[in-house]
Amino acid sequence: MPCEETPVGGDAQAPMLELRGVSAAYGPIEVLHDVDLTIPAGSIVGLLGPNGAGKSTTIKVASGLLKATGGCLHVRGRHVNGIRPEVLARSGIRTIPEARGLFPNLTVRENLKMASYATKRSVNIEQRAYADFPWLRDRRNQLAGTLSGGEQRTLAMVRVITADPAVLLLDELSMGLAPRVLTQLYDQVAKMAESGISVLVVEQFAQAVLDIADHVIVMVQGRVVAAGRPADVVDALPDAYLGAGA
Repeated sequence: MPCEETPVGGDAQAPMLELRGVSAAYGPIEVLHDVDLTIPAGSIVGLLGPNGAGKSTTIKVASGLLKATGGCLHVRGRHVNGIRPEVLARSGIRTIPEARGLFPNLTVRENLKMASYATKRSVNIEQRAYADFPWLRDRRNQLAGTLSGGEQRTLAMVRVITADPAVLLLDELSMGLAPRVLTQLYDQVAKMAESGISVLVVEQFAQAVLDIADHVIVMVQGRVVAAGRPADVVDALPDAYLGAGA
């Protein structure tokens, strides 16, 4: 079934981001199969599943880095299949990849300045970043690649959230971080949603996401096997992670 035509001006009541029956492939190998995912405005959606479930591929489709082979991608009710990732970024779809999304050979200040090119509006990203995260001012001349893992993750998030994203896509935020640092970052994610930012959090480790998410989707081998409120999907997690849900 073809995607519907783009409504003029979009739909104010539509989800911020939506995948409908999306499939995707790397060459001849299909890795996503008929995936449905909806991110309402100001909500946190957790995307959970074991390694190889298709979570990062879903992020790539949602950000325009990988073209869907089937189904529909919508932003605020508008059909956007095939739109280039930089165009989606300017529309407010921002991604923090698993690899932290920084320029390691640039300073903290230069990384913040680079973020300003991705926003439409005239926003003093550096000033806002220092106001919310004063420690960055003291590190502004330090190379980003020399920060600790938690500091790099924080800087990557700051680069995005200070540029007023509409939807934030977080890929494996917990990777390589101490529990204390992870708790601090997820506290920041919760604050983002309270400010109206929609967030998709992709995680292999479920508990941190279950504590803050409004809605959770569980994937196994490229398919959605459970979806609902955190309390509704808890029973599906053991089978998903142990392979019985495959």
